[in-house]
Amino acid sequence: MMFAISLGADGAELRPLEPGHAAEFLEHMDRGRESIGQYIKVADAVTDLESSRTYLREYAEKAAADTGRIYGIRLDGKLVGSVLFRTMDLALGVAEAGCWLEPSAAGRGLATRAARVIIDWAIRERGIHRVEWLVASPDLASIAVARRLGMTKDGVLREFYPHRGQRLDVEVWSVLAPDWRAGS
Repeated sequence: MMFAISLGADGAELRPLEPGHAAEFLEHMDRGRESIGQYIKVADAVTDLESSRTYLREYAEKAAADTGRIYGIRLDGKLVGSVLFRTMDLALGVAEAGCWLEPSAAGRGLATRAARVIIDWAIRERGIHRVEWLVASPDLASIAVARRLGMTKDGVLREFYPHRGQRLDVEVWSVLAPDWRAGS
């Protein structure tokens, strides 16, 4: 079932990404590969049509099992980014959200608006109590999104994330359901 959620007057919208979007997802990744891959592994994982299909199939399986979700951020119908729940544990009440944008879409608040929609859904509709945002410490744009979402920095996992030959510190940001509801 396909749906679209408006992200504002600029025509941006949020839609689920499914295996049938593999070619479009690969084109999007190719446009933003250098920027997206700076801090996250998806750019190195999605390199051809088959790996794109596999990546989206894994998220379709997570959605079916209720353990994750991925959505496309579209501007004028064009896929320019994604927002996702990398993990979602309903029994524990914890989910890890994340996002990326290709450079042409940066600076418009798209990631923040899209993340706000899925976090609100997870807390209000699915009963998630804690939404986490794990971000490489040098990724200032993603840290800015966490701040705009009203998240709190819980701490730093030193040299936690091996990426492209180095180990990056990872900041853990989160928002709790009562704080989210109070801030909405």
